[in-house]
Amino acid sequence: MSEHVTVDGIELAYELSGSGEPVVLIHWGVASSWARPLLEEPALADAHQLLTYDRAGYGASHRAEVPLTIADHARHCALLMGQVGIERAHLVGHSSSAVVALQLALDFPEAVQSVVSMEAARPVPPTELQADFVRTFIVPAIERYRAGDTAGAVDTFFRGVFGDGYRPALDAGLPDCFELAVAEAGSFFGQELPALQQWSFTEDDAGRIAQPVMLMLGEHSTPTFPERRELLLAWLPNAEPFDLVDASHLLHVERPAAVADALAAFFARHPLA
Repeated sequence: MSEHVTVDGIELAYELSGSGEPVVLIHWGVASSWARPLLEEPALADAHQLLTYDRAGYGASHRAEVPLTIADHARHCALLMGQVGIERAHLVGHSSSAVVALQLALDFPEAVQSVVSMEAARPVPPTELQADFVRTFIVPAIERYRAGDTAGAVDTFFRGVFGDGYRPALDAGLPDCFELAVAEAGSFFGQELPALQQWSFTEDDAGRIAQPVMLMLGEHSTPTFPERRELLLAWLPNAEPFDLVDASHLLHVERPAAVADALAAFFARHPLA
């Protein structure tokens, strides 16, 4: 059962389990059930303290009355860690939450031991490939959302990031994810996407992140994600790639044991002092 704390005047729901080096699993912006496939994987659950939480506007957490930035979400995570007694932790983010993890490492370096970025959501600067992705999927998804076709908006976005034919794998690994994404679409389309577009992260910013960063990429991910990883590999001073075979952007949903093993091995190579 979730516990609740208040940070920046917003009530956040969280769960804390296990013992060992702390790992914070920051859920992506499309559905708050993101971390579930990893929570019972022995490689993580048997040797780490795991913190999961619903970001503001998602799940059982309250929604902010004003638009939130990526830096706001990063600050919420740092404040939550402090309230539950975690001084320093390994961070895991996926897609839009990988951006939150990078921002947290930039703004609160003392709280971050390492970062795992699973296919970060937005490159800086944008490229023609990314611009085509926006034209083909993001703009139509937003138009469907504004027209009241929320399920169609979620499906359009999912086809863009996961590829056509994503639904069986998604339903098998996260059975309620699509319905939850539809229910939480107001936070995603209303706050998350604008925050991502406004996010500023320069090469100089990346150069200030000294912590080890694993950049995980699925073998069958859509072309935007390899390009984004190459940029981060060039910018981050202490980054390493990890390629997950037989996986798309769904990564831990399709191959939770393999992802958990990779995370545990990475954390073991970069332990807390």
